Amino acid sequence: MPLPPSAPAGLPTPLPQVVLDTNVLLDCWVFADPAALPLWQALRAGRMLAWRCAATDGELGDVLARPQFNLRPTRQSELLAEWKSLARELQRVLPAPWPCSDPHDLKFLDLAHSARASALITKDRALLKTGRRTLRDGLMVLTPQQWQADVPPTRPLPRRPRP
Repeated sequence: MPLPPSAPAGLPTPLPQVVLDTNVLLDCWVFADPAALPLWQALRAGRMLAWRCAATDGELGDVLARPQFNLRPTRQSELLAEWKSLARELQRVLPAPWPCSDPHDLKFLDLAHSARASALITKDRALLKTGRRTLRDGLMVLTPQQWQADVPPTRPLPRRPRP
């Protein structure tokens, strides 16, 4: 998918606005997945704007507390606090117009739709399957690898027009 042309030299370009699903965040923090590292670096460097909401924060907290990750409660709190400091919270989240085969994943589509994010970055199959439908409305559903290959972190992503 072609990207829009860059802004003329000297003019600021809008930051890519993204939603990162819980598994992508786990890849950054728990698994140190090299495919997720550029996303985390872009977020920490302020080269993209990530969105979060109460529902996605709740899921992240629940997942971080799972015994298989062996994270102390203090570490869980640190990770949640860091995420909350880096991502912008959206208070009012509306239902997305796209169906998803996994109802637990709808929160990410709802957030992306409500925030008018240009990308939802995930490895979840059910979310990735929605990509053709969401793309018609300007939302790309990408894996971390696709985001790196197709959307360099310093270039803006296409945005849906505001109604």
